[in-house]
Amino acid sequence: MASSLNLLHLLLLLLTLSSASATATFHHRRTASHNYRDALTKSILFFEGQRSGRLPPNQRMTWRRNSGLSDGSAMKVDLVGGYYDAGDNVKFGFPMAFTTTMLSWSVLEFGGMMKSELGNAKTAIRWATDYLLKATAQPDTIYVQVGDANKDHACWERPEDMDTQRTVIKIDKNNPGTDVAAETAAALAAASLVFRKSDPNYSKALLRRAIRVFAFANKYRGAYSDGLKSYVCPFYCSYSGYQDELLWGAAWLQKATRSPTYLNFIQSNGQTLGVDENDNNFGWDNKHAGAKILLSKAFLLQKVQSLHDYKGHADSFICSLVPGVPSSQTQYTPGGLLFRMDDSNMQYVTSTTFLLVTYAKFLTRSHTVANCGGAIVTARRLRTIAKKQVDYLLGDNPMRMSFMVGYGPRFPQRIHHRGSSLPSISTHPAKIDCGSGFNFMHSESPNPNILVGAVVGGPDEHDRYTDERSDYFQTEPATYTNAPLVGTLAYLAHSYGQI
Repeated sequence: MASSLNLLHLLLLLLTLSSASATATFHHRRTASHNYRDALTKSILFFEGQRSGRLPPNQRMTWRRNSGLSDGSAMKVDLVGGYYDAGDNVKFGFPMAFTTTMLSWSVLEFGGMMKSELGNAKTAIRWATDYLLKATAQPDTIYVQVGDANKDHACWERPEDMDTQRTVIKIDKNNPGTDVAAETAAALAAASLVFRKSDPNYSKALLRRAIRVFAFANKYRGAYSDGLKSYVCPFYCSYSGYQDELLWGAAWLQKATRSPTYLNFIQSNGQTLGVDENDNNFGWDNKHAGAKILLSKAFLLQKVQSLHDYKGHADSFICSLVPGVPSSQTQYTPGGLLFRMDDSNMQYVTSTTFLLVTYAKFLTRSHTVANCGGAIVTARRLRTIAKKQVDYLLGDNPMRMSFMVGYGPRFPQRIHHRGSSLPSISTHPAKIDCGSGFNFMHSESPNPNILVGAVVGGPDEHDRYTDERSDYFQTEPATYTNAPLVGTLAYLAHSYGQI
């Protein structure tokens, strides 16, 4: 009799879950509070404002022009292209690779919902992967940075006017960088899946390179900021070490190749690479949470039994985000924003909400739930938490403003971004040199060029936001803040019947 009751309870739970997922679309369509499709379009357009290199004829962010056309020449290599990471004119390989991985993951999980924006998203990915292929062209070598950040930050110049030294930084056998190398391998592997059907030859080239780069990352171990500290710190130091990137990179290669090699690597090394650690800041530096969610998919949906434990690891991370459950350990502002730190907090909001909607997808498809210390958390609950975060970002907050430039009636006007804050080439053809640019930086005037779609660092722990160009903690955008948001917005736009 007891077993019959247990079976009945299980059936009721499954019916509830399937009913929740079936009615979610209907529920969402009645309560849409934002134009998620518009936000999706703008979140992808932002990447055109961050482009380095020779811009194509169909460039939509028209106040930008060609820049960095001799990048790499200091070492007699071609490193033209790629993205500037944030509001400066440096190309940092570590966050650029993570941006690429997250843009690719956004397309892999939610690309089918993007409709007309799918092509733009894939273009944004390819702008990065074309560059990463150049940066990894030589075996056992990766060019991980172009530009001297200290000298660049001492100037306030348009990228088109750049005359600071374009120093080229590399890792190799003698100066390893397992973290940036494994992240680059993850980016190439993830992108290979994006292009597998639409451009099989390009996809194969990306995957071949990913395999080679991961082997280099694994064989020559060390944190890249150990040998390159004066160049990459404090900007993109590898604070969390390289173990998380090895696990993350192996997870992406396992997904892209389906080779037992990477599955065996994960099984043999998962513990030593820190899978049991409760480090819940998922971002450009620490990939543990992302790896847990990604590997849980292989168990939940592909039934890879050897990855059974990753369901528990994923639950542990997800449960830490859910208010009211025993294992909750996440701070939220009085207005409801997930808060990790003062410096560019919105990057953690966008990366975490992506993991929430992605894990919710896995739970729904596998007809299961997250177990949070005795409390059951459904996919619908996770989507509700994610939606609240995105709605806050788009304007449902105590400041009554959007934190995405160009979205909504009120948004940041004075973002910490050189190209946006200085007059464009078309309105001011004459060069604006290193020092005189600071007159514009310190100006109270709104930025003349709208960097549409840019998500800024965001408010403090008390929901206060200062729209001042000098406050880069709050007003600087970054590629890795937008990248995971693309996937979440595609999901929301589709769920509300907007796309």
